[in-house]
Amino acid sequence: MTALGFLYPGHSAEDDYPRIEQLLGSDIRLQVVHTDIGEDAHRVDALLEMGSAARLAAGIEDLRLAGAEAVVWACTSGSFVYGWEGAHDQVRTLATTAGLPASSTSFAFVHAVRELGVKRVAIAATYPDDVAVLFGTFLEDAGLDVLGVRSSGIITAAEVGTWGESEVLALARAGDHPEAEVVLLPDTALHTASHIPTLEKELGKPVLTANQVTAWEALRLTDRRVNAPELGALFTREPIVQA
Repeated sequence: MTALGFLYPGHSAEDDYPRIEQLLGSDIRLQVVHTDIGEDAHRVDALLEMGSAARLAAGIEDLRLAGAEAVVWACTSGSFVYGWEGAHDQVRTLATTAGLPASSTSFAFVHAVRELGVKRVAIAATYPDDVAVLFGTFLEDAGLDVLGVRSSGIITAAEVGTWGESEVLALARAGDHPEAEVVLLPDTALHTASHIPTLEKELGKPVLTANQVTAWEALRLTDRRVNAPELGALFTREPIVQA
């Protein structure tokens, strides 16, 4: 059994994680602990507070007691908002506090794009313009080519969590770029776990979504690879090692 730990802000699309666990179809358990988000707002000051060390530390003991072998801060905006260096500091502090390998959804996107062997990305974000642009800057600092950034202007995670497949598909189509090799949907408040095959078929290219890459990142931290085609191209990369 491999136990993976996730610190998830508030309550929006956390039901993606039981769905992902089911689709992994292996001896892998996804343990989600909810953090206190404070103000639910895709606004820089609120996001900085949401991702503060004190708020993340509050959930660590529950994950340790659950036997987690790695921990991922399952929030994109609450990590990239700190910038490239600040996000590294955030993860280092999390790892030290937890005594476990640690990462965040922002780094999960970077590692997942590299795993696919591509560089040109398009962003289809639920965020307001200024926050979406910060994600683009974060990816550029990672050495990726950001060809387009589409924002939706949504302030709260609660609203994002109400979106269904039709809204997710519309967002992905609007954010795609003809020269992009992969499309990124960066909000963990967005339900996507059941839509990834449809998204990739519709766009004709890999699609990376926040909760999908977050789960993949935790597997990467524990040196696990799982073949799970229903979770998209990211989960069909060779070599597949499934103990």
